[in-house]
Amino acid sequence: MDGVDERAGRCAGRLRLVPWAEGDLWLLRRTNSAEMTAHLGGPETEEQLAARHLRYTGLRTGRKYRVTSADGTETFGSIGFWRRTWQDAEVWETGWAVLPEFQGRGLAVRAARAVREEARAEGALRYLHAFPGVDHAASNAVCRGAGFTLLGQADFEYPKGHWIRSNDWRVDLERGD
Repeated sequence: MDGVDERAGRCAGRLRLVPWAEGDLWLLRRTNSAEMTAHLGGPETEEQLAARHLRYTGLRTGRKYRVTSADGTETFGSIGFWRRTWQDAEVWETGWAVLPEFQGRGLAVRAARAVREEARAEGALRYLHAFPGVDHAASNAVCRGAGFTLLGQADFEYPKGHWIRSNDWRVDLERGD
């Protein structure tokens, strides 16, 4: 980490994790294309986006972030971590979206490493999981690059009512791997 600004979040190299705010609904709309949601069940309605935005602004456990340049002048995408029950245990789950014009630059890997540290600092749960579809090469590469361990495949529901075959990637936050 390059340092911490309590108002702006933690830095990671040339990017910054900025806590999700009221004005960030535009980013959900921007990532709601067929291309960006192909592995997530497709685009959402405006009502679904608004409800998701409210969930993000009201998270009581976990965090959602806008991923920006270190100086805050560019927004690259979003990332977060939140509680979920997985295989009868409470774990953190993470997920991310990088805007198309910034993909392929390693930003998602750096953001995933930074969010690992945020989840570790939260201290409440031992494991952080990611569940990209088995055929989503880019997101699986992010998990690998961010130091997650592949545990195997699993059927995973996202969004509600839409089942996909996913890889179950995990980081042990107590051990750092």
